[in-house]
Amino acid sequence: MTVKRSYVARRITLLAVAAMAAVAAATVLSATAQNQAPPPRHQLRVERTARQVSAAGASATAIAITPNGRTAYVVTVGDTVTPVNLATRKPGRPIKVGDSASVIAIAPNGRTAYQPNHGVSGGGDTVSTIRLAVGQPGGRIKVGADPDTMAITPNGRTAYVGNYLGNSLTPITLATNKPGSPIKLGFQPLAIAITPNGRTAYVVNNVGNTVTPITLATGKPGHPIKVGRSPNKIVITPNGKTAYVIDSREASDNVTPINLVTNKPEPRLKVSKANAIAIAPKGGTAWVHSGSGTKLVPIRIG
Repeated sequence: MTVKRSYVARRITLLAVAAMAAVAAATVLSATAQNQAPPPRHQLRVERTARQVSAAGASATAIAITPNGRTAYVVTVGDTVTPVNLATRKPGRPIKVGDSASVIAIAPNGRTAYQPNHGVSGGGDTVSTIRLAVGQPGGRIKVGADPDTMAITPNGRTAYVGNYLGNSLTPITLATNKPGSPIKLGFQPLAIAITPNGRTAYVVNNVGNTVTPITLATGKPGHPIKVGRSPNKIVITPNGKTAYVIDSREASDNVTPINLVTNKPEPRLKVSKANAIAIAPKGGTAWVHSGSGTKLVPIRIG
């Protein structure tokens, strides 16, 4: 039997994790600059922007950057999205949109942003759209119950929304913003990552302590892959060979690599209290945010 967490408890957890991930992502950019070849200039501006948002007292729950690297869109508590010009670091006019959203994704063409709404004030069970050219909210797309996460395929054609209480994924054709038939999972999806070739989604089952590969062309699930207790994050390397999954244990080995060629877990990595992970743009290193400060642990990847 699947145990449902209370909305308030899960909401607090999501906000805390998302805020930590935003801080970790900014710190990752700095660490990457110190340990690898200099990253693109706009990434360094993102770091400064994150510091500026923090200094201003805004509680950011998610950040997404346009494909051209010119603008960051920051989701803050209060259901607003604020555009920030990365050249000047000046915020634009906040866009009132969403309902308790903690995720934002931008289509590869840079025209539209998407926010799953899992609030309880009437806007839940939808995905809000934002027309970025004019800074205005667009329509809402009906999806499954309590959408918490989403990922967009590398070709920019389809978004997959994880419906936590709906035990399903809803595909959205981005050319029309029309939802398709949901893919039934049989568990509550908490995180999604899509392989670089766009063929497979790896979906985190937080309650079952597994990650399930989904063949996107057919919607058929593969064999669940056993990972650590209460997994909550997943990233895939640029070469598509390995996924890294963070679980909620506070042990010294709560990062599990998955060999995506065999779909088998590999020995857990000895990283203490990992809670966020990001991969350098060119690969080579994954940076894990560890503990409650700004400590980063590098993981060499193939």
